[in-house]
Amino acid sequence: MSTAGVVLAAGAGRRYGMPKALVRHGDRLLVQHAADTLRAAGCTRIVVVLGAAADEVRAAAPDLPETVVNPDWATGMASSLRAGLAALTGTPATAALILLVDMPGVTPEAVRRVIGHSAPDALVMGGYGERRGHPVLLGRDHWAGVARTATGDRGARDYLRSHEVRTVPVGDVADDYDMDTP
Repeated sequence: MSTAGVVLAAGAGRRYGMPKALVRHGDRLLVQHAADTLRAAGCTRIVVVLGAAADEVRAAAPDLPETVVNPDWATGMASSLRAGLAALTGTPATAALILLVDMPGVTPEAVRRVIGHSAPDALVMGGYGERRGHPVLLGRDHWAGVARTATGDRGARDYLRSHEVRTVPVGDVADDYDMDTP
């Protein structure tokens, strides 16, 4: 099975005060950290969806894998999710692993565990105790439905709530903290 990785990194980071893709995390930017996580986990192709300050992000992180710019980034995460899935259309990917740029606690091991369930009909989320969260795996059979129902900042949430989703425990190797404020 071929699993592609998609980093959603298009937002302006209003609550944070700047685009999170440009935030430093250790010696790298968050966007580089997210791409490195997917690479280390074995994703066969990685697409980084940019929007706010896209040119600045590309200049600051020239080592990013394939990037696409979401012209509708200001409408919320859903448009970035659609842009990422659209970039995978016509590829041999059987599933897409979705990772948010502002979750540096998601590790390659957590991603590998979720990717271990890749299939065209897969819907898988990382589990943190009683909570489900990222990373999220969307099998190719679900891409059109996710794209059709994704709105605003809800992303695939409504679609996932209306379908059976496998939860894979990852809380022992990752955390689901998202960086909303400095």
